[in-house]
Amino acid sequence: MAEPFLELRNIHKHFSGVHALNDVSLSIRPGEIHCLAGENGSGKSTLIKVIAGVYPPDSGTIEINGKSFAKLTPIESLEQGIQVIYQDFSLFRNLTVAENLALNSQLREGRKLVNWKQVRRIAREALDRLGIDIDLSAELDSLPVSGKQLVAIAKALMFDARMIIMDEPTTALTGREVDRLFSIVRAIQCQNIAVLFVSHKMREMLEISERITIIRNGLKVAEGPTSEFNESTITTYMTGREHTCQRFTFTPPPAGTPPRLEVENLGVPGKLSGISFSLAPGEIVGVTGLLGSGRTCLALSLFGLTPKHTGRVLIDGRPVPLTSIQEAIAAGIAYVPEDRLTEGLFLSQSINRNLLAAVFERISRFLVIDKAQNDSLARSMILDLQIATPSGKNPVSSLSGGNQQRVVLGRWLLTNARLLVLNGPTVGVDVGSKAEIHAMVRALALEHGLGVVMISDDLPELVQNANRILVMHRGRLVSEIEAARTDEDALSDLLKTLA
Repeated sequence: MAEPFLELRNIHKHFSGVHALNDVSLSIRPGEIHCLAGENGSGKSTLIKVIAGVYPPDSGTIEINGKSFAKLTPIESLEQGIQVIYQDFSLFRNLTVAENLALNSQLREGRKLVNWKQVRRIAREALDRLGIDIDLSAELDSLPVSGKQLVAIAKALMFDARMIIMDEPTTALTGREVDRLFSIVRAIQCQNIAVLFVSHKMREMLEISERITIIRNGLKVAEGPTSEFNESTITTYMTGREHTCQRFTFTPPPAGTPPRLEVENLGVPGKLSGISFSLAPGEIVGVTGLLGSGRTCLALSLFGLTPKHTGRVLIDGRPVPLTSIQEAIAAGIAYVPEDRLTEGLFLSQSINRNLLAAVFERISRFLVIDKAQNDSLARSMILDLQIATPSGKNPVSSLSGGNQQRVVLGRWLLTNARLLVLNGPTVGVDVGSKAEIHAMVRALALEHGLGVVMISDDLPELVQNANRILVMHRGRLVSEIEAARTDEDALSDLLKTLA
């Protein structure tokens, strides 16, 4: 058996007296795909930054290819062949694919003038190494997330990488894009390059990795061959408690109750065509489909963001124009966007202000906000949703992904919404928070009669939480399935036939 490429021994790291890492050890061999798992705040990011030389450990040793280090600098980490692909990819969004791939080579050679022929040659060779074809002249920002990710991987391999760390690489990918990424990861493995795959998605860990290490609250709580783990044991180790997966059970309302939502022949030129469906009070309907299927356009239409639509939308039997967000909110429609950081939150503002953003008019008089009512409403919602924070006055950016998502949910609950449209409700959320968000959504449906449209790529999420699942393809609804009569494998097979 090959000697480890990277070996961490008894790593300690604390910030302001709090241990982010406490006696953590990790060993990775050349050509091994090793998964580092843990909830948000468990210490995964800190451990990555110790390996990358961003944070020096307080104690412990780092051994790379037989050479010991008390700590690393970023340059030393790169010189040892370690490349980190962060969630933001660390690329230049306003430059082309070729420029992103060749920039470092041009700088390293000290060139004063750009040799465009050489730039394209360097970029083409980098992509050819992965066997992928991307338009070299395309501006990076025009690429989908999966395309940006492939550019980042190609760039990492240009510098004789011996280990690549991928930080939550599948957060914004569809199922088909995840399959493509996994093929790339296995191709990298064949080049005897180690891969540290950082994730909190259990199915992905079990599919791609050969070995799993799980940390919780800065401590390593489990490590071993992937064959020794299953979803249940991973969940227990990550959260410190057992979770039971129960399917959502919908109880139909009394006969004659109007549907909470009726969509009749909804269309958006070039994006949606002939969309018709309904859902009852207290029902959760899932929506899925491949990238470009029209799922997000459907969500935006229901929230008044595609005013030039055709067809009708009715809430509780009453037609709603939906030509603006204000009309949607007035009709009792709430929307939780897929990207909470750029579309759902005011990151520099306090938790309280984010919670109350949609109801300031209601809690103000003559444009003067009632501070006592303001604080009371926000405090009540923080308690009801169990948002983990010492104070609602803290910036919302200080919260974990799961708690940020609760803030977005809480904002709309204060509007007394009747229809909740969730677009990727648990994207980037760890397994513990994910279960709690699911429980919260179920309770809103069952106990308060909200209708819920849950749009997701996470097929187990839909199977467990929806009553019916609608499948979209090229802007149309192509299938409706009872969740109780299917499973994620059958859904996945159906989606593959649409590829």
